[in-house]
Amino acid sequence: MQSWRTWHRPLVLFAASMAVTAVVAAIGMVVDERVLAGAPIWAKPFKFAVSFVAYALSLAWMLTLLTRGRRAGRRAGTVVVLACAGEMAIITGQVIRGKRSHFNNATPLDSMLYQAMAVTVVILWAGTLVIALLLLRARIGDRASAWTVRSGALLALAGAAIGFLMTRPSAEQRAAGGLDSADVVGAHAVGVPDGGPSMALTGWSTTGGDLRIPHFVGMHALQALPLFLLVLLFLAPRVTRLRDPLVRLRLVRVACGAYAALVALLTWQTLRGEPLIRPEGATLTAAAVIGVATAAGFVSALRAGTRPGRTGAPEKELVR
Repeated sequence: MQSWRTWHRPLVLFAASMAVTAVVAAIGMVVDERVLAGAPIWAKPFKFAVSFVAYALSLAWMLTLLTRGRRAGRRAGTVVVLACAGEMAIITGQVIRGKRSHFNNATPLDSMLYQAMAVTVVILWAGTLVIALLLLRARIGDRASAWTVRSGALLALAGAAIGFLMTRPSAEQRAAGGLDSADVVGAHAVGVPDGGPSMALTGWSTTGGDLRIPHFVGMHALQALPLFLLVLLFLAPRVTRLRDPLVRLRLVRVACGAYAALVALLTWQTLRGEPLIRPEGATLTAAAVIGVATAAGFVSALRAGTRPGRTGAPEKELVR
């Protein structure tokens, strides 16, 4: 891995600024007693800041892997920084005003800020898409790393796209009518109003579906899948079969498929208005199928093992 000093500087600096923002927001949750939509008012900027730290650092590292279109990739990274910074500025500004940032159409100013934030989200998604497409074209020597990075980027795009579902009027809002003049249009929760009983720290609904769950899990494939590969590499000196690049590749493929299935399952569960912590029979059955298939995939990958003469052999083929 290249030194972090070669990473995309704007993304690294943005991550550092978000780390500071997270600290400020954490202090705000302690000293500011205001509550908005059933949660401490500083909870949203805290969660966004922490998420942006991980997201920005992951993209900054992935940009070092580009072998084609590096200039375009760096420009896309800068666009992502500007979009994220704009979104955080609006979120934090609305907290200072004591107003909702998302789905807020209560006043012309609130509506304008919400629409501006919607634009930043689209720009953020488009910038990440450019980076993902460039990663698909990059020549990455280790095939397991290539699968990890590309799958992580594509799943992050899918997770980010789930956020667009939150902007639609909920069933309750449509039933109430008057959407053109409603103060709030859109919701995180499905089947229940926002601001109801929720999980500690995450704020995810415990009485209905919550689109933030598949949104979060999908976007953080950028970190989860590379972390899985790092664990394999850490164990390789201690586990003979993991020294074979082909075995690691098979395991990574299974992990990527399982992660994609998990995001799909969480999305399906949410859209049915089902709480994460109270899964019904259909969800449990689907989860069991995914779990069994994943376990079987891992066992098959390990049993395929290392062919004679390949233990620890370097992988020379480049992924195109």
